[in-house]
Amino acid sequence: MKEDNCLHAALICLGMLYYSHAVTTEKLNHTRPSLHGHHEKGKEGQILHRSKRGWVWNQFFVIEEYTGPDPVLVGRLHSDIDSGDGNIKYILSGEGAGIIFVIDDKSGNIHATKTLDREERAQYTLTAQAVDRNTNRPLEPPSEFIVKVQDINDNPPEFLHENYHANVPERSNVGTSVIQVTASDADDPTYGNSAKLVYSILEGQPYFSVEAQTGIIRTALPNMDREAKEEYHVVIQAKDMGGHMGGLSGTTKVTITLTDVNDNPPKFPQSVYQMSVSEAAVPGEEVGRVKAKDPDIGENGLVAYSIIDGDGVDMFEITTDYETQEGVVKLKKLLDFETKKSYSLKVEAANVHIDPKFISNGPFKDTVTVKITVEDADEPPVFLKPSYIFEVQENAASGTVVGKVHAKDPDAANSAIRYSIDRHTDLERYFTINADDGNIKTIKALDREEIAWHNISVFAVEVHKQHQEAKVPVAIKVVDVNDNAPKFAAAYEAFVCENARSNQQFITISADDKDDSANGPRFIFSLPPEIIHNPNFTLRDNRDNTASVLVRREGFSRQKQDLYFLPIVISDGGLPPMSSTNTLTIRVCGCDSNGSLLSCNAEAYILNAGLSTGALIAILACIVILLVIVVLFVTLKRQKKEPLIVFEEEDVRENIITYDDEGGGEEDTEAFDIATLQNPDGINGFIPRKDIKPEYQYMPRPGLRPAPNSVDVDDFINTRIQEADNDPTAPPYDSIQIYGYEGRGSVAGSLSSLESATTDSDLDYDYLQNWGPRFKKLADLYGSKDTFDDDS
Repeated sequence: MKEDNCLHAALICLGMLYYSHAVTTEKLNHTRPSLHGHHEKGKEGQILHRSKRGWVWNQFFVIEEYTGPDPVLVGRLHSDIDSGDGNIKYILSGEGAGIIFVIDDKSGNIHATKTLDREERAQYTLTAQAVDRNTNRPLEPPSEFIVKVQDINDNPPEFLHENYHANVPERSNVGTSVIQVTASDADDPTYGNSAKLVYSILEGQPYFSVEAQTGIIRTALPNMDREAKEEYHVVIQAKDMGGHMGGLSGTTKVTITLTDVNDNPPKFPQSVYQMSVSEAAVPGEEVGRVKAKDPDIGENGLVAYSIIDGDGVDMFEITTDYETQEGVVKLKKLLDFETKKSYSLKVEAANVHIDPKFISNGPFKDTVTVKITVEDADEPPVFLKPSYIFEVQENAASGTVVGKVHAKDPDAANSAIRYSIDRHTDLERYFTINADDGNIKTIKALDREEIAWHNISVFAVEVHKQHQEAKVPVAIKVVDVNDNAPKFAAAYEAFVCENARSNQQFITISADDKDDSANGPRFIFSLPPEIIHNPNFTLRDNRDNTASVLVRREGFSRQKQDLYFLPIVISDGGLPPMSSTNTLTIRVCGCDSNGSLLSCNAEAYILNAGLSTGALIAILACIVILLVIVVLFVTLKRQKKEPLIVFEEEDVRENIITYDDEGGGEEDTEAFDIATLQNPDGINGFIPRKDIKPEYQYMPRPGLRPAPNSVDVDDFINTRIQEADNDPTAPPYDSIQIYGYEGRGSVAGSLSSLESATTDSDLDYDYLQNWGPRFKKLADLYGSKDTFDDDS
């Protein structure tokens, strides 16, 4: 601190001396100025005007971070018109004026009242002005000046990162660049050595070094081995003042990792590996593993294994497990303990990737001997063949030998073998097998057309070890026998035109045979011998398994015969051949002049030639519909027994009575009026409808006369009953009185009592007076007539 204060004082003195020198120089170069300037005479007596020099100062400086007890004198402002009598007042404005910088308005001395930091602000721009103290009139125009903050070394160097991480390959040459670290100093780099940095290494020697000016870290030792030490921690220092005494410093840590290179070959930890495998092992089964160690990592440590020699090269193989870096020995073929009991292999392990720079460290491979012992195992029986194929003719008799399978015990004991058929593969039980010798026979006849191949499985089991069994597939082909006659390939429908020409072909037929091709085609088509000279049709064999049917004559007629049946004999090419007779149905049809089919119905020919088939069908459909409507109409009428026409006002439902009209009162009580029962309307055979009012009276039928009122009722009714019984068309008038209509004008009269009396005089309600007090009110209403008459 003492040294810093001395340095500050020295800098202040230097500033003052510089300022005094500037003022003296300015005064020597100029005469004393006036307020408005002055005049000088030239050589020829001409008056010259010289600009006035009002202010005298230079650029001011102040030391940063000054911590003295008194304000720091920055400098002094002075005007050449200031005579020192105190009439001039100095005013300071601008950045920091009045806060950081203050001025003595009489002397013009400027002081800094606060500690300044150059790193925060390097300079301040201020404005000075001289005014008359009494009038405040400006005596000098305002002028700007700059106060610069002088730097001191108050900031240590700082690195861009607190920690650095870098990689460098192992075995790198000395001087290999690893990483560059950079530090910065906030001090002024243009003033002194405050920001001049020098780098040095504090930790990490003798493995690494650093360049003092650039901060580049380099390797310092040759052949650094990652397998010996992989990571290094280095501390770098940056110091200002060029690294001299009194400078400030900062440090950073650098973690340097050595990356791997392939500088180590793989090595087996032992010279011989012992392994064993059962003879029952299947190909692909793992026998054992070997591993060569390589201290390198990543792709530099990858090892590939291979078998390069030995008597087991054909029996075993080795693959590489890249996750564990092991060599996996696997079985390639089946082993037989009884044939060979041990094998020897020579296995090599080699690096996959080799670095040419370290090829001299090679060879990058190693070998080891693998000895494999075969262990005896109780093996199941073994069939002499992996599969069997036999043939047997269809329709062969039961017990026919199909073939023989054979298996043996591969063990030294050579146990006896028993055979059986897997019934899951022979559900229908077509075959059986001799348990001792393996002969397969049929149980029932086989049909090739039903099943052409039978695929069964046969088991072989050791007699004394039932758990040891073997299984073999057996395919049995059913050989074809010509046992199916050929038939038409389809259900043919043949048509021949009435106007067909002689020898005209009208259909081509083919045949189908269920037998094999050897017993099927070629097919031979012919007509039976008895109709070989058929007058209507003939047959032509096309010799390509088809035949054409031709017309032999002209002039067919649907009226005479519309169907013909032509028998055709088809023979196959088997030995012996088989044949069948198939009937072809031929229909005679009407065709146009181009031979296009029009109609094949025999009835259509005799209808009117002017009507088309569509018109005839439409007419027939209409007739049928009309007949159905009439039948339904009559059926419904008989079932309902209701009138055909029912008016809305006169619609009488089953149990509903509509009182749209009033009745006839007492007139309706004449239900058994003899005149009504006489039914004069039915005398002449005319039965009126009961849903309308009769309008006419008909004469009685001949032979009958109306019965007088004095006639005996019993005789009259009996006569009418007998008449009705003998007349099936007459309705039963003798059984019920039908009241189709009532009211005014009706023969039956009205059932209503509303019009029974038309005048009040017809009614006498005097009897209500005798019914007691409960009917007094009613008697007063209806019995008031007499009372009123009496009162009047």
